[in-house]
Amino acid sequence: MTRIRIRAAEYEFIAETNPDAPETVAAFLKLLPYKQKIIHVRWSGEGCWIPLGEFKLGVGFENHTSHPSVGDILFYPGGYSETEIILAYGSCMFASKMGQLAGNHFLTVVEGRENLRALGVKTLWEGAQDIVFELA
Repeated sequence: MTRIRIRAAEYEFIAETNPDAPETVAAFLKLLPYKQKIIHVRWSGEGCWIPLGEFKLGVGFENHTSHPSVGDILFYPGGYSETEIILAYGSCMFASKMGQLAGNHFLTVVEGRENLRALGVKTLWEGAQDIVFELA
């Protein structure tokens, strides 16, 4: 498994790639370092997301779930809603205004999990935060 450093706001996390999503992992690794903005989810509960509009990563569904655990990072390749990345920091059911969605579980936070809630609350109350994914 490849380790990815994630920096968001003043927090740092280490995530490991998920071997059950090899196509998503391979495509995402080609984007590194990857810089975006993360905002709080609208419908999914305790999570933050990176809205990607019509962006295509070139992958379909694999290892997809609607119920990420704390620290799970999902990639939604688009379809019923826009393409996005979602990071669960608490109770979460991945959804949009169209209803329940499922995303590819391709990364799992393994270090810094104790700061996930703080990032989520900061994003909720202070708005968009910078986020960077890079090889650890």
